[in-house]
Amino acid sequence: MAAYEYRALDAKGKQHKGIESADTAKQVRQLLREQGLTPLEISTVDDERVETNRTRKSSRRISTTQLAVITRQFATLVGSGMTVDTSLSVLIEQSEGHQIKSLLSSIRSSLIEGRSLADCMRQFPKSFPEIFTASIAAGEQTGRLAEVLERLADYSEGRQGLRQRLGVALVYPVILTLVSILIVTGLLTYVVPQVVRVFEDTGQSLPTLTVVLIALSDFLRVNAVVIGGAIVAVVIALPLIFQQTGPKRWLHHMILQLPMTRRVSRGVNTSRMARTLAIMVGSGVPLLDAMKSSSEVVPNLVLRGALQQAANEVREGVTLSRAISRGKFFPPLFTQMVASGEQSGNLEKMLDKSATALEREIEARIAVLVGLFEPLMIIVMGGVVLTIVLAILLPIFDLNQLVR
Repeated sequence: MAAYEYRALDAKGKQHKGIESADTAKQVRQLLREQGLTPLEISTVDDERVETNRTRKSSRRISTTQLAVITRQFATLVGSGMTVDTSLSVLIEQSEGHQIKSLLSSIRSSLIEGRSLADCMRQFPKSFPEIFTASIAAGEQTGRLAEVLERLADYSEGRQGLRQRLGVALVYPVILTLVSILIVTGLLTYVVPQVVRVFEDTGQSLPTLTVVLIALSDFLRVNAVVIGGAIVAVVIALPLIFQQTGPKRWLHHMILQLPMTRRVSRGVNTSRMARTLAIMVGSGVPLLDAMKSSSEVVPNLVLRGALQQAANEVREGVTLSRAISRGKFFPPLFTQMVASGEQSGNLEKMLDKSATALEREIEARIAVLVGLFEPLMIIVMGGVVLTIVLAILLPIFDLNQLVR
């Protein structure tokens, strides 16, 4: 039985797309007619005609939320005793998005051809990270696929939950900053010129603060297009520049050096690596292979290089704790817990605990930073508004003195 992708019309002329599993294309046409649909096009998911779109399909990326949901459902089905083939069929039937259906159907079609589940998933590297394919491969070899899928489901849900909590924590500071910038810009470009125009007809000499504010206001109004274009150019150019390996590595190195970002960046990268390493070691993946795959989930290039260097030292016989401690990039808590895990023979457990501890520390630090940011932004905004008000009021005070 293979998976077929179809396009068909209903009685009202509305077009439908979807996936059907059948032995032949003729059987798919019969199924569609029984549903009241007129077939327009039917092709196997991995048909030669679709081969030209293979690269485009493999580059599709499902969201982390979708991945977490699919993994949990898959783990539940396999854990209940269903075969992988049957589990995939159930997932295809209950999935709503066409993209997910197509993805799962492609995996099932390859599975029917005799490939392993891990090899089927490797066709879609944008959808399934290396941790998934490597862990599932180990689970298939050891007969612990259901257990591995449960671990991966916990990992996906935990990672998604952490990302959501961090995102929610950062929404308020970002909005507050943008609103503050818009308010100050509006005051300088619209309010100040209208108020200051009153003093232009008096002929009085204006205070220095007022002169500076008027000059700044005029500059913003005259060069608004240039400034806006420069901001847009910077916003577009910076991501392109920092996509290059050299500038990107320099940026990541600076992030690890700045006091405000150093601990948060180290914690985020190390917790992700520790969690991945714990999953893979617990799934039966050899340590060196697990370290290689874990380095791929570390966004910071400096820390990634340090982990790869540690893997080379482990290959030469150095213990993991000693290898990662030499770079002095990873938090001391992590290296100490790894050393404890190696000594007690519970490396997987200690890696998992260290990841949990680092995640909690990250959330606590971000909560403190957000808590400090709010009063700091209020003070800064108050200072800016006070400066603008003083620049407007000082000429009025001087005018009152002249009248007396």
